[in-house]
Formats: sequence, C-alpha cells, structure tokens
Amino acid sequence: MKNVRSGHSKRGVKPHKQAALTKEPLQAVLATCDDSPRGRRDRALLLFGWASGGRRRSEIAGATMENLRKVGSRGYLYTLGHSKTNQDGKVNPNDDKPIAGIAAQALEQWLHVSGITEGPIFRRILKGGRVLDEGLDPTAVRKIVKARCLQAGLVGDFSAHSLRSGFVTEAGRRRMDTADAMAMTGHRNYETFMGYYRAEDPLNREASRMMLDDADPVA
Repeated sequence: MKNVRSGHSKRGVKPHKQAALTKEPLQAVLATCDDSPRGRRDRALLLFGWASGGRRRSEIAGATMENLRKVGSRGYLYTLGHSKTNQDGKVNPNDDKPIAGIAAQALEQWLHVSGITEGPIFRRILKGGRVLDEGLDPTAVRKIVKARCLQAGLVGDFSAHSLRSGFVTEAGRRRMDTADAMAMTGHRNYETFMGYYRAEDPLNREASRMMLDDADPVA
C-alpha cells in the first residue's frame, strides 16, 4: 500500500478521502433520527461511533454489551478489544473509551427501547420495528451513515470513515491536546492520525490574511 501511495503521488494523483462529520453536520444528521426503534438505534450508533473517538465501522458493528459498563450518572465506559490498532487484543488503559453526555443518553434510550442486555449492542431491525438478535455487520454501519447523511441533505462523500475523520478534525479545530485525541482514536502514529484531519478552506485561515491591510475589504 505504501508503494501504491508513492506511485500515485509521483503521478500527481491525490488519494480519495471521505468528508468529515464534524459537530455541525453531525447534529444535522442526528436530527433525522426520530423516536422509532430504528431512529433510536441510528442516533445511538452515530454518537457511540463519534464520541468514543471515531470508531471504525468494524468496531461499531462488533460492540457488545459484555464490554460496556455504566459508571453511575457520568455515562458509560466501553472497553475496546481486538481492533486494527490492537491486533493482539492485549489490555491497554487507553482501551476504555468514554461514552458521555448526549452520547450516553442516546445509548441508554436505545438499550431501553430494545431491551438489549447481552450480545451485540447494535442490531438489525425489521420494518415493523422488531429488534433482532443478530448484530449489524460493518457494511450495514456504512450504509446507515451514508443514508442518514443523504437524508440530512449534506453535500459531499460521506461514509463510516466520516465519523473518524470528523472526530479528529473537530479535535484539531478546538485545539485539543493531540496526545489525548490520539488516545481516544487509538492511533500510535501521528502521521496516520493526521491523515484523518480535514483542513478548512485555505482562504479562511488567519495566516493567509497577514498581508491584508486593516482597511482592505474582506470577501
């Protein structure tokens, strides 16, 4: 893959990247989720994936009740096991991902309406609203994100990876500590972590305006 990227770079081909679901567009997506079982599930899924550090679709699909524990009124802690950045599944203090605030509320509402107490957290739902025992697969997570973004009227190429890039980009915009943000995402390599960052419009950057006179009109 490194050689492929290098070859593309030499030919001037830029790698395709999904748009980032930062806070504002994510809120628009959440607004499409009603109080039906499907709406509750999708809202909880989106917030779980985003707020816990931008989880990958495989991590969301593989989330189980056995790895989730409630911490009083503060929210939940989800223990991330085997993942792309933890291939051997060894226990690491950074494997505990917080689910707090509206993400915790959405998760609690989903668990209440679904009656789930064990097994997969996010499951298939029939058209009539019946929640099945079968968990979602990673492809279904991707389809849910894309469908909700389309329903919200967002412009851009959004996918499950948009949750991860959205978290990283929002953390960067808010000047969050990089080490803390990387602990949440699970990245060990800074370059890989920054690969999820989506820069703002270059013409909106303060650094691009340093030569402007105070009297110059700003477009």
